[in-house]
Amino acid sequence: MQSATSLADPRPTVADFHRVNRGGGLFSESISQWLGAVFALVAQRLGLRPTALTITNLVLGLATSVTVVALAGPVAAGDVPAWVVGLLALVGWQVAYSLDCADGQLARVTGQGSAAGARVDVLCDVAAQIALVAALAATAVAQEPGTPTWLVATFAGTWMVNLVTSVMQAGPNAASMVTSTSLPVRLVKLVRDYGAVVFVAALVLAVAPALVLWVMVAFTIVNGGFLLASIAFSARASLR
Repeated sequence: MQSATSLADPRPTVADFHRVNRGGGLFSESISQWLGAVFALVAQRLGLRPTALTITNLVLGLATSVTVVALAGPVAAGDVPAWVVGLLALVGWQVAYSLDCADGQLARVTGQGSAAGARVDVLCDVAAQIALVAALAATAVAQEPGTPTWLVATFAGTWMVNLVTSVMQAGPNAASMVTSTSLPVRLVKLVRDYGAVVFVAALVLAVAPALVLWVMVAFTIVNGGFLLASIAFSARASLR
């Protein structure tokens, strides 16, 4: 494994870190990956390893989601202002996601990448996203006690489609159903840009928590539709 001290340039810049980002969508590339590059630079200067950022991302993401769950009832009862919880979610989830962007940048620029580190990254992503799904579901149920159980279950299951397909596309056999990088296409793909998704989720928590149920419905349809389209796309490719 190559160490950070063996870099050709031992003092990389924010731009150097951002240059090796793995995308994620228009929102992520414009905001989250740049913030991640700043975190990666700070971590490199402090001598931290990529996994330190991964674990920090997990702790912050879990803490934010647990807080949203704990305050779901008080917000619904009017005892806690919705904007307080929404602001907390906005900052906590966005910073956590930017740290998730940063760990990969740090690993690639400093040569500290490893198979074990990649596994930890994916497992922490799964844990953080389970907690986020629980936070949104808890808010929906608190706001609308009659929220169907099947909707919560379907929302939770289809939410992971984006993560699973992202992991699958990281290998040598990656393929995209829509290869265009035009602005209209990238704008449409914002519905699957994790940075944009958590931004919208936090915004709804802040200004209209009663609409979280409909956010769940929308993302269930989007992710479920993408899953079916991906199955059809992959099946067609395998039959050629």
